[in-house]
Amino acid sequence: MRFHRVQVVRRAPHPERGFTQGLIAVGDTVWESTGLSGQSTLRRYQFGADTVAAQAHVPDQLFGEGICQVGAGIWQLTWQERVALQWDAATLTLRERIPYNRAGWGMCAAGDEVVTSDGTSELVRREPVRLAPVAVVQVRCQGARVRGLNDLAWSGGLVWANVAGTTCLAGIDLATGEVTDVADAHAAAEGHWRDQQAIMNGIAALARPGEFLLTGKRWRSVRHVRLVPDRDRGHRERLLAGLSR
Repeated sequence: MRFHRVQVVRRAPHPERGFTQGLIAVGDTVWESTGLSGQSTLRRYQFGADTVAAQAHVPDQLFGEGICQVGAGIWQLTWQERVALQWDAATLTLRERIPYNRAGWGMCAAGDEVVTSDGTSELVRREPVRLAPVAVVQVRCQGARVRGLNDLAWSGGLVWANVAGTTCLAGIDLATGEVTDVADAHAAAEGHWRDQQAIMNGIAALARPGEFLLTGKRWRSVRHVRLVPDRDRGHRERLLAGLSR
């Protein structure tokens, strides 16, 4: 197993301090899914900007969750409603709404597939057109289940996951479900002692492997971070502490 810490390369504003549920980036363009019933959105902004460039409101009865880009479209999961939304990435126009077979937490595009999480220790590999399930992957770290898998990103041949309730990132081999890498992202965390929901959530892979954007629910900033090799400083124990949202 490989251990890492994150080095903050740049800190930028988090426009409108969204209740972040999903994050993706292409170049300097960021798409963010925000949650809460009646307040959920899909928004787009430039990394470094302090305002949102474009925003679409999710139907009031839906709670927005993870997002990923497939072609010219963006898939957005919903939490408990068993619905997925597809948006036009350029215009943020809603294209369609389809049934979805699980609770929705995180998602990412991984090669020719889409991978989703539901807060458990399972990832689901899906085909990208209708999100039909292809296979279920049980995620473990040296034999122990890794619960609380949340937002996802695909980088360097691994699925990287925020682990809910921790500041750890898990690098997962999708073929085996084994956690091969653990990153301590404490250096990128913000303190929100009066807001227990303000956890780290939102990981977007950047073009260079090992570099990501990280943020959290209602956080003030979005951080561009880089993984730096580290020794084991209790990484595994903190990773396995992620049991709840």
